[in-house]
Amino acid sequence: MAATSSSASTADSATIRLPSNSLVSTDELLLQGSTNKAKDQLEDNSDDELDKTLAEKLWGLTELFPESVQTSAGATFDLSLTVVWKTCWFSREVLWIWTTSFMILILPVVFEMEKLQMEQQQQQLQQQKILLGPNTDLSEGKI
Repeated sequence: MAATSSSASTADSATIRLPSNSLVSTDELLLQGSTNKAKDQLEDNSDDELDKTLAEKLWGLTELFPESVQTSAGATFDLSLTVVWKTCWFSREVLWIWTTSFMILILPVVFEMEKLQMEQQQQQLQQQKILLGPNTDLSEGKI
């Protein structure tokens, strides 16, 4: 019986009895514990990653590139933003100049041409009335 107790005490240091009556070595328990901790840490990290916005994730990616690439990308972005801004400003100015010039220079001419056409049509109708007589109906366009 003494041999059994000494072997049991040796076995206790190397193995542990689980509630399911199975023997597991301490090394296996340590490995399982470290994997459980690793899984918990991964789950915690995934929760943190879900809280980050897309902008924060993209900003974090900038750390992967050297300073020269970051500087040139920033300068390119600033330049393109400036070009877009100046293009919009220039387009607005051109549109304003074109619209006001059209209203001041061309619209009066168009109105006068329309007025002249209407006067000519009135004169033609009067001439046809005189030639054909006062009782003819010219509204239908039949002669």
